[in-house]
This record gives sequence, structure tokens and C-alpha cells, in this order.
Amino acid sequence: MRTPPRFWSTCASKGGPAITTPTAPVSGKISDYVPKTSAPSDAPKAGDTTETPAKPGGELGKDAFLKLLVAQLKYQDPMKPMDNSEFLAQTAQFTTVEKLTDLATLEQSLLTAQLQLGASNLIGKTVAYTGDDGKEQTGVVTAAAFSGSTPTLRVGDTDVALSAVKEVRNPAS
Repeated sequence: MRTPPRFWSTCASKGGPAITTPTAPVSGKISDYVPKTSAPSDAPKAGDTTETPAKPGGELGKDAFLKLLVAQLKYQDPMKPMDNSEFLAQTAQFTTVEKLTDLATLEQSLLTAQLQLGASNLIGKTVAYTGDDGKEQTGVVTAAAFSGSTPTLRVGDTDVALSAVKEVRNPAS
């Protein structure tokens, strides 16, 4: 049988099973009990489809957070239960972080769409850009490609990153 930590006590009732309870209240934040790691977690075991591995860098997913919160509630000192305001603060903090992550993802999608729209609006326009040789070049945009992180414009025979464009003009009539 495993020896309980020193701040836990074991008591047995007459003929009943031994019960291990904390002698000191379990306090602090959930993050106090979660080890930080920068190593990637092991792959799930065969047949284990319900458990998602922890994210590298000590980040917790929604499921891991909820499991820890339930464990914290389950093993709290019954004589000194968790303060409602602390519980609500932890839940609100997690919800805020989750929504900020969703917002950052949405913002990145909007930025990508805006760059694509801007690049496609340059088709048929004359642009000035800095060429590979460091000299300023000009030409008419004939196409826009969206394969990388930044849109690429086709000017003559050259692919030009949208970020390299210095000036946009209407074509000479």
C-alpha cells in the first residue's frame, strides 16, 4: 500500500475501509497543482480515445481545466469549502482566456481575408515595388496568388509579395 503524503491522515472505522483525508486544507489555485512542461506529451495509448494530451508549454485545454476544477471541488476540505468568489473567478478567468483565443483566431482570419481582397483589387493597376536587385521596379499586376502567408502579385514575369509594393497607380490610359 502506498504511504499517503505527510499532510494526509488515514483513519479506519470498525471493520470498514481506510479513508485518507487531508489534515490541512487544500488551497491555492489550480495552476499550483499543475506541472508546467515544455516537452510534448506522449501519444495516447492504444484504445484511449477520450483523453487528449496536454499541450506543450504547460497550456491546459478546456477538458483538462474542467477535470482539475472538479478534482479541486471533490477533494476540498469539507470544513473550509472553496470560496464561491474564488471558484467564480477561476471559471471567469478560464472563459476569458478561451474567448480571447477565439477572438485572436477570428482576427487572423479577417486579416488574411483583407489581404486577399486588397491583393485582388490591385489586378490591372500599376504598382511600384523594390525588386530583388534593390532597385525600384514598376509594372501592371496581372494576377494575385494566395498560397503563402502573404498574397503574391504577378507583375510581368515576376512574383511580388504584397508587402513589397511601395506605390499603386491607375494604369496609363
